[in-house]
Amino acid sequence: MKIRQKLTAFIKVTVGCALFGLGFNLFLLPNGLNAGGISGLSMALVHLIKVGTVGTVTALFNLPLFALGGMKIGKKFFFSSLVGMILSATFIDLFSILPAPETEPLIGALYGGAICGFGLGVVFSTGATTGGSDIIVRLLKRKWRNMPIGTINIAFDMCVAVLTGIVFRDITRTLYSGVAIFVSGLVIDAVVYRFDYSKVALIITNHHEIIAQTIAAKLDRGATFLHGEGSFRHNETKVVLTAVKRQQVAELKQLVSELDPNAFIIMQEAHQVLGDGFTRYHKDAL
Repeated sequence: MKIRQKLTAFIKVTVGCALFGLGFNLFLLPNGLNAGGISGLSMALVHLIKVGTVGTVTALFNLPLFALGGMKIGKKFFFSSLVGMILSATFIDLFSILPAPETEPLIGALYGGAICGFGLGVVFSTGATTGGSDIIVRLLKRKWRNMPIGTINIAFDMCVAVLTGIVFRDITRTLYSGVAIFVSGLVIDAVVYRFDYSKVALIITNHHEIIAQTIAAKLDRGATFLHGEGSFRHNETKVVLTAVKRQQVAELKQLVSELDPNAFIIMQEAHQVLGDGFTRYHKDAL
């Protein structure tokens, strides 16, 4: 099972890095947009000190960041992020030969930010990063656990974009870059958090025992009885509370309706259900 999980994670990281490289080369780079991060910071530094190249300075920045990330988060994070960095760099170079469509800077910012953000979100969801500022973002996430990772990413990259705009004296490109960074951060949050939604069902019925047993037998989900009271006749009743995956919602509705056509079913969104059959809590979770 572990081999399958590792293979799935590797495929996700590969797809995420490929999407990032595609969005960068087709929409951001042709329009001269700064995606922020360590590469943007390196661009500004090289322009100021007139020594070295962006690639060299980026690599020098990455060395202590990888060491710090490995110490603070662990070896798994270190190696998965190393793979992410290598793959993202490979795909950026590989897709540079693709003919870029002619777009307005705003269109490039919107589409580039969305595609790059989706790719980064897929990478982040596996627990890996693409190196550079992504490591800083993950470390900051450990400090501010209640802040979405996409929001942290926006804040850091915005600072870098403003700095490079000041250094290069090109505020227009900085403003367009800000749009790309903002869109990217929103899409990262959507991928990392919204795809983990489940459903919580409140079932008001007189057949609570058989419904709970059927949910356990057919859906492999547990149930909890909540004590309730009818507001009209004040008769005591039990409410069945259960959490299911999105793909089980239709089956849940069907089995409840078959067992009790008069049952009330209230479905609610549930974000990051933790426990048996769902995900487990981890201090480094996004």
